[in-house]
Amino acid sequence: MKKIYCISGLGADETAFARLHVPGYELVHLPWLLPVKNETIEHYAERMSKNIVDENPVLMGLSFGGIISIEIAKHIPAGKVILISSVKSSKEIPVWMKLAGKLKLNRLMPLRPYKIFEPLQNYNLGAKSPEEKEMARTFRRNVSQQYLDWAINQVLNWKNSWQPGSLYHIHGNADKLFPIKKINANFIVNNAGHLMIMNRSKEVNQFLSSILTA
Repeated sequence: MKKIYCISGLGADETAFARLHVPGYELVHLPWLLPVKNETIEHYAERMSKNIVDENPVLMGLSFGGIISIEIAKHIPAGKVILISSVKSSKEIPVWMKLAGKLKLNRLMPLRPYKIFEPLQNYNLGAKSPEEKEMARTFRRNVSQQYLDWAINQVLNWKNSWQPGSLYHIHGNADKLFPIKKINANFIVNNAGHLMIMNRSKEVNQFLSSILTA
């Protein structure tokens, strides 16, 4: 059975992909590594790539995992790179994120899993059902603070214009974290937010089948 190497969103684990089912493919989750001090995203992606054993693998990244998928594809030849609710280049990152990175606001006010911020965070994620909210809460509680601080800084300061040859992008047009107006996606899920991999998995699965049989 062919493999799809899955990289979850910021702080998330393999449960983010629980509702994806692609006939003929095995979903293999690449766990996050703890970053070392002052590690670049390029070096981090190279370390992540060491856990990929197939030649010309299919990489699938969710949100921040999409960014890492592209960075991994700079180190090893990838058969296909699939982004879900993510960005392909610096141009697709919202202006407020770029500004926060330039002003180093993430260092002045580092993100912490305080309950008071949960409603805003859930709104941006599109987490509406009790199950989705609980999943987001679990991710926030379990994520390593060392990893979280590093990852947020990488997103805010990502400088990339390169794209792999076989790149496919699935995005929701109601995504509040990465608004569709800055996204050039191959496949769009109508009225879907950042967590469409969970609450609109049927449409996502259909698009994945189209991509993998192309």
